[in-house]
Amino acid sequence: MTLKLEAGAKLVVATHNAGKARELAEILENRFSLVTAGELGLPETEETEQTFMGNALLKARAAAEASGLIALADDSGLSAAALDGQPGVYSARWAGPERDFGLAMRKVEARLEESGRDDPAAWFTCALAVAWPDGPAVVVEGRIDGRLTFPPRGDRGFGYDPIFVAGDYAQTFGEMDPAEKDRISHRARAFAKLKAALL
Repeated sequence: MTLKLEAGAKLVVATHNAGKARELAEILENRFSLVTAGELGLPETEETEQTFMGNALLKARAAAEASGLIALADDSGLSAAALDGQPGVYSARWAGPERDFGLAMRKVEARLEESGRDDPAAWFTCALAVAWPDGPAVVVEGRIDGRLTFPPRGDRGFGYDPIFVAGDYAQTFGEMDPAEKDRISHRARAFAKLKAALL
């Protein structure tokens, strides 16, 4: 079976996070008709897998089954070298039930201080999964490396963006022009792989 996504296809994006949905829509170049799981009233899927790819696939399959639509899900997060890859797949959980990423960023800073390790290296990972209601699925992963910086800077992104500086850039993801971020981000890299596989 050849899996392809046709332009204009209706997809359910398995998220209740408006910022993430908006960023995915831009990366998808508005070539699809998107509706979010939140807009359809679908419950949030509990992320029980130990990898980004596992969680993305879990969410995509749940949304496809519940909606009867082709589903796109992402699982992404920040990993810090000095914290042995944490928060990683627990990135959203560090923000608590209120999704307070100010709290999450303070937690990262406190854990780094506790670690006593002077290593700012960090990376963002994004896994994207597309699942069809009748079972087939494709999952890919993208990553961008950089470093952590404190205090947080910028309010143009979301999540941990204000404490992450990619590669040789000077601006944090929170300060960067959204179009530039979309061009280089972990989601952009994952989407390039998804595009090669499905479009």
